[in-house]
Amino acid sequence: MSMALYAASQRSSSTDEGRVTQHSFSFGPHYDPANLGFGPLVCHNDDVLDRGAGYPEHPHSELEIVTWVLEGALVHTDSTGARHVVEAGRAQVLSAGSGIRHSEVADASSGRCRFLQAWLVPTEPGAEPSYVLGEAPAPVSGPAEVVGGTGLPIGTRGARLLVARLAPGQSVALPEDPRQHVFAATGAVSVGGRSLRAGDAVRITDEPGHVVRASEETELLVWSFDDISAS
Repeated sequence: MSMALYAASQRSSSTDEGRVTQHSFSFGPHYDPANLGFGPLVCHNDDVLDRGAGYPEHPHSELEIVTWVLEGALVHTDSTGARHVVEAGRAQVLSAGSGIRHSEVADASSGRCRFLQAWLVPTEPGAEPSYVLGEAPAPVSGPAEVVGGTGLPIGTRGARLLVARLAPGQSVALPEDPRQHVFAATGAVSVGGRSLRAGDAVRITDEPGHVVRASEETELLVWSFDDISAS
């Protein structure tokens, strides 16, 4: 059983023209053999894009790519023919499967864009690529399932993304699953005796039953996994 705090200051970062990315795990040139992932979660990036900036078309395979927009809007296009403007408070799931190409750029009419993107290992390799966009608006309390469970389908068995927007003083119970990644995107909360501010996370292993309490308005994202032995 464990609960480990990962402060925002511990994250590595990458910059490019019009783009700043904070990495929660080992990523690209930021290699840390002790921080390669958490169960099937192998990437948890926090991106801020200037108007019109972002990622030109590039390939992926054998990943479930989940994006949650926090601010502004993101223009997504991919080789399945999908093209969508993803506003704040919406999730998308791109199942790369056997291979896909996509691009993601901040909508020029919406100004700056901030989004969180997670990559997960699929349960079954070689699937047909697919894309699905969630409904808006986002939940205003919660935590509510936005991916997995009753949310958008994902090809990683037992994985769920829950989102909660908490008012100061509001408390919510975390899921009972044995593996959880709890991330404060904004605001400030306490969980299990740890205080989290924006950009901080805790990784919980085999310690169900924790309660999160907000001291400020907070947007909280929780990845929850029902199998402790998952890769």
